[in-house]
Amino acid sequence: MISYVKGPLVEITGDTVIIECGSIGYEVHVPISVLQQLPEAGKEAKLYTYFQVREDAMCLFGFLNRQDLQMFKQLISVNGIGPKGALGVLSALTPDNLRKAIISGDAKAISKAPGVGAKTAQRIILDLKDKIDMADCLLSGLSSEPSTAPILEGVEGEAIDALTALGYTLAEAGRAVKRVEITESMTAEDVLKASLKHLAFI
Repeated sequence: MISYVKGPLVEITGDTVIIECGSIGYEVHVPISVLQQLPEAGKEAKLYTYFQVREDAMCLFGFLNRQDLQMFKQLISVNGIGPKGALGVLSALTPDNLRKAIISGDAKAISKAPGVGAKTAQRIILDLKDKIDMADCLLSGLSSEPSTAPILEGVEGEAIDALTALGYTLAEAGRAVKRVEITESMTAEDVLKASLKHLAFI
């Protein structure tokens, strides 16, 4: 299995990109949201990938982070949604907006994707609503501009930014993060998920 590809971005054609890795150019299918965030040709890009093997073809599908790749995998687990269909959904809705639509039961937003009718949109919601991690839904807050400076630096500060984006006060977010036993190997995502568990008791 190919976990990710990393190297110079060689070419963008339609919904595919070519990334050179070890003198080999890998063609990767990506949603529109990824195309809009890629660097210019010649600069390094990294995509986390899903490798599809069929009798007549082998295809790579790429995403900017593991959370979006997981969203893609969850979509193709829904009956009637294949990799190309899932890519169409993620081109009509960013992964973050899709998570929010699923959690809120917004079938109308999901049905805007090409080839997705009202029944399919409802099936996506029913199948995935209990599988969407609320922490993943908030991870976009880690990369957005914070409304105020974080109380702490590093992964602690990033987790606090995400918690305040959810609606918690700085004091609540700070107390929750401080209750997490943070190790050097933990990412901001790890700290965020652990903090959400503590908030239930604050």
